[in-house]
Amino acid sequence: MHSLEREKIAARLSQARGPGRTELQVCIQVNVSGEATKSGVAPGEVVQLAKRVAGLPRLKLRGLMAVPEATPDEGLQRAHFAQLRELRDRLNREGFAMDTLSMGMSADLEAAIAEGATMVRVGTAIFGERGS
Repeated sequence: MHSLEREKIAARLSQARGPGRTELQVCIQVNVSGEATKSGVAPGEVVQLAKRVAGLPRLKLRGLMAVPEATPDEGLQRAHFAQLRELRDRLNREGFAMDTLSMGMSADLEAAIAEGATMVRVGTAIFGERGS
């Protein structure tokens, strides 16, 4: 699950995961560009949420995910992706073992990869623009 942003949802996922099943692998979604129209926890709230998620049974916190604002400015793209990488690195220094950075889409995947993305979403590059 790549879009976890609230402790309440994490707790429900943990409770719903039946005993004996493998841990559900999750990423916390971070709103690195601060857009009101985007989901995700604010960067300043990531550590607190990560601690709570990591303490829940049957969930495995793997990393962070972001979908920053669309922009042709590669410098701004890289800045947003670098912020997510730095958050992940900070969490790892604090004892987490995160290996996933889910960031970048067809239009900005080069910048995301340059900043350490381990997963990118390339639907438009494969399937074309969405129809109306």
